[in-house]
Order: sequence, then C-alpha cells, then structure tokens
Amino acid sequence: MDDAVRYPFVDPPPGYRACAGGLGLVCPGGPALLYVPPGEQSPPGDGPSRYDVVLIDLLDQPERLGELRRAGSVDEATRVVAVGLDHRIRSEEELARRLGLWGAVAVPDGTTLEISAGRPRATPSGSRGRLARRALLLGGSRSGKSAEAELRLAAEPYVTYVATGPDGGGDGEWAARVRAHRVRRPAHWDTAETTDLTATIGNATTPLLIDGLGTWLAAVFDEHGAWEGDRAPVSGRCDDLVAAWRQAPQPIVAVSDEVGMGVVPATASGRAFRDALGRLNERLAAESEYVALVVAGRLLEL
Repeated sequence: MDDAVRYPFVDPPPGYRACAGGLGLVCPGGPALLYVPPGEQSPPGDGPSRYDVVLIDLLDQPERLGELRRAGSVDEATRVVAVGLDHRIRSEEELARRLGLWGAVAVPDGTTLEISAGRPRATPSGSRGRLARRALLLGGSRSGKSAEAELRLAAEPYVTYVATGPDGGGDGEWAARVRAHRVRRPAHWDTAETTDLTATIGNATTPLLIDGLGTWLAAVFDEHGAWEGDRAPVSGRCDDLVAAWRQAPQPIVAVSDEVGMGVVPATASGRAFRDALGRLNERLAAESEYVALVVAGRLLEL
C-alpha cells in the first residue's frame, strides 16, 4: 500500500476512503486499516465499526488496545501489528512474550500483509486464546509483581481489579501506595474492593486481577480474630478459595507475597500468618496453569 497511500491518510487516491481523522483507511474491496501512533488514545468515531488491520505502538500504553477491543474496533478477526518497536523492551524474547499476551505480532520492515475483510484468523485474539486460565505471581515487597500482573491483562477489553487491602484511611503512607496503584491501572478497568474472593471468583464475568493474597489473608485473620484465637476458620476460608480457584470461570491473575525467604517472625501470630500464606501459595500453585516468581522486575517462570 506504500505506493498508493501514505500516512496521514487525509488525501487518498480514488478507491480509498480516509476516516478516523486521518488515522484510518478503508481500502478497495472493504478491508479497513487503523494506525494508532504514540500518544493517540481513541480514534474519532467516523470510521468503520471494526478494522481488519491495526498498526499500534504498544510499548508505552498497551491498554489502548484493550480500549479498542472494548469499543469493538478490534475483534478476533483483526490482525494487530505492533509498530514503533525499540529498546524500551530489553530483549526480543521479552517482546515476543508481551505481544503474545496482548494478541499482537511484530513483523519485519517491508512485510506485505495479505488481508481480506472479516477473514477469521487461525489464532483467536480473545483472552482465552492468549492467557493462562489461572496465573499466580509471587514476589517480595517492591519486586514488580503487581506491575507484571497488570501487564498480563493490559490489552483485555474487560478486567475487574480485585483490591483486597484497606483503602489507607488514617495511614498516609498506605494511602499513597493505593493511589499509585489506581493511577497505574487502565481507566477502563472495573474495581471491586472485597475480601469475599470465593464469591468474586465464582461469579466472575470478566478476567480478574487479585492484588493481593497477602492482604486478603491478613484481613481474614482480622475478621476471625485469629491472630491470637482459633485459626480453624482461616483454614476453612483458604479451602474455599482453593476450590473457587480450581473452578474459575474466567481467566484470573493473582498476586501473592513469597514468604519463604525472609527472617522467621518473632511472634507466634507472625509465624502462623507466614505458614498459612505459604501453604496457600503452594496449594494455588498446584492448581495453576502458570506460576512465576518476580524478582527486581524480572520474571522467573516456575
């Protein structure tokens, strides 16, 4: 198409029609192309309802692809091609991993893309074709585990972020952490603040991101007075969570603290919490298609 049309698509030759403020192009025969450069959010609404090819810079804001999917501009028949690729990603292997999660591909310069309008792709771009149904991400404090979980779901059209911790009321430092997480999340995601993970997982209609299991378990200890009292109810809640995890109806990514490499807690209640979270991590890992340890922002698949 280089010989016929060049971006921006504002003055195309006969047979082509520009749309989406010069970002889109409807080609002879009907195939539609959209180019989403860096910094561009949603294209203007004067284009077709969906596109056959989307060329998009994904490295800074992969959530823009999720917004396009949510709007119906990208569907399972759309070929998504990442452009503007550079050293923002540390290696070709890491780039391939991320593009696989997002349902996009990279092609060499000069590649000819053969597209027919509405032609189904061999590999669906829906989340079930890209994501493990159950993924568990472990890591220490400030390891990058939450950022990795968000990256995995960034290009999904619908995601429910399940926040299990307190909102930070009365604790300025914790409130600042909560605000940082909220700002980092894609604006089109939904948020559920709850400790009823069993019901949340069982009733899910969108992919879930649970952040995190450590704060959930601490809340369960609080709810049942288990720090110094009977811990049997905590075990029961963990059993229920594992059962729900096993039958999760939607893709689910959970973040948890890896507790096995720190110092032994000085109190009996601290040791009980560490042991309970370690056992929970082990049980969920056994029921997961994907498990990884995040260290200094690097992923170690287990």
